[in-house]
Amino acid sequence: MAELFGLLSFGPEGWGDELLAGLGVTVALALVTLPIGLVLGFLLALAKDSGERSLVTSATILTTIFRGLPELLTLFIIYYGGQIALQQLFRLLFDRYIEFSAFTAGVIALSLVFASFASEVFLSAFRGIQKGQYEGAHALGLRPAATMRLVILPQLVRLALPGLSNLWLILLKDTSLVSVIALNDLLRNTNIAVGVTKEPFFFYAVACLIYLALSILSSFGIGGIDRWARRGEAAR
Repeated sequence: MAELFGLLSFGPEGWGDELLAGLGVTVALALVTLPIGLVLGFLLALAKDSGERSLVTSATILTTIFRGLPELLTLFIIYYGGQIALQQLFRLLFDRYIEFSAFTAGVIALSLVFASFASEVFLSAFRGIQKGQYEGAHALGLRPAATMRLVILPQLVRLALPGLSNLWLILLKDTSLVSVIALNDLLRNTNIAVGVTKEPFFFYAVACLIYLALSILSSFGIGGIDRWARRGEAAR
């Protein structure tokens, strides 16, 4: 047993530094993807709720595609197909060669998937806010931007938080998919360690514990956000 735990040591004799580096990539990928996906999902929800036929149709088509495709297939399309399309575009316009990294491809793919599901969560939250809230804000003389910021968004966060929390936990697990495009995340470095040491059960168990720890820490953070969002209710 001591020999197994020695494999987690740092330095040339262990794999602790590689796993820690992979954990850093996994967390960075999730943290970069989250705000992009939230903003895109919010904009898609606004488009769906706008009543403008062209916006509603465009947003619905986009979300239907990325909700329907497997995440792994989306990642392949962005990393290979998107890269080819971008290279052709830059060759035509600027006569230059461009290539984006596996990390960038992972962020783009996961953001599109996250945004597609988040848009439905935001849309349900929008529809859970009574029209009287908008009318009351208008009666007080608030402009649309101020109404959204001061009246709608605080309620939107409270209503959408349970669904967004689940999407965040799914996102944490979906980051493992980027290992197939040679990004050295936690799962890829774990696979390398397994291939070298021939200790699959040990290293996969360690990876499971790390992902579980991330989920538990996220649950504490989500609980804090939920208490903040409901602070007005507690006061009443």
